Amino acid sequence: MKNTDETRNVGQFIPLHYHFHMLNAEERMNAFRTAIELIVQPGDTVLELGGGTGVLSFFAAQKAARVFCVEYNLDLVDAARELLKQNPNGDKVEVIHADGFEYMPPQPVHVVVCEMLHVGLLREKQLEMIDSFKTRYSKAFPQSPMPIFIPGATFQAIQPVQQDFNFSGYYAPVVQIQDAYGSWPKTEALGNPVIYQQIMYDQPYSLECKWNGVLQIDTPGKFNALRVITKSILAVMPETKALVDWHNHYMIHPLGSEIAVEQGQTFEVGIDYMSGAPLTAFKPEVRPC
Repeated sequence: MKNTDETRNVGQFIPLHYHFHMLNAEERMNAFRTAIELIVQPGDTVLELGGGTGVLSFFAAQKAARVFCVEYNLDLVDAARELLKQNPNGDKVEVIHADGFEYMPPQPVHVVVCEMLHVGLLREKQLEMIDSFKTRYSKAFPQSPMPIFIPGATFQAIQPVQQDFNFSGYYAPVVQIQDAYGSWPKTEALGNPVIYQQIMYDQPYSLECKWNGVLQIDTPGKFNALRVITKSILAVMPETKALVDWHNHYMIHPLGSEIAVEQGQTFEVGIDYMSGAPLTAFKPEVRPC
């Protein structure tokens, strides 16, 4: 893969310190650890695509016999190798410097972990990566069943909101990224989220994020933004059937103008972009019904 502006824009060169910061995201860490503990069985072989610091491969190595951890960013490869040396069963993990779009493990695997997820499935290459892997894996190991994927599914939704875009007196209607597990007093929901995309990773899917539908206003206010919600299902608890899920950060996308709205009002929304595209590719069309 060429080191170009385009590859930087789609998340191939996320700064090293950001990966270190993600280790502090307890909701993400705990959800993936729980899912990996449920799905990986003793003696399994596991592949992680886009290994980052190696933490998800570390979780897998606690039960797996062998883990292949593929990472393209050489700085992260060095960091993951050094960190795994300092953790139990880190020796089970082979960190491989390779492009995940080209790498194929030397043997069939039982589980594939791939967390290249960004809100809206923008910027990072989750859909493209798993789609490419499935095609190449079927050719490399035609007699082997497809491995289990973590996550197993991703759901995307949009929600009408009233957003305060004033920052210490400076008005700036710009894209906002919000912690899904935090509190956002400057954001007021005007209606319920509506799902616009469902991805099941073990099934065929499109790389296009395209939807036309209707949002309803439940609370009067000033409709000036959409909140994009991306949630992944990582595993299912076998006894209770409860979901192990994880929310990406939300994205607040300004509409460019404010619309005074009343309860019961509806709006047609059109969405059309390719997964993995820059954030600027998200350009919804919104109009009153």
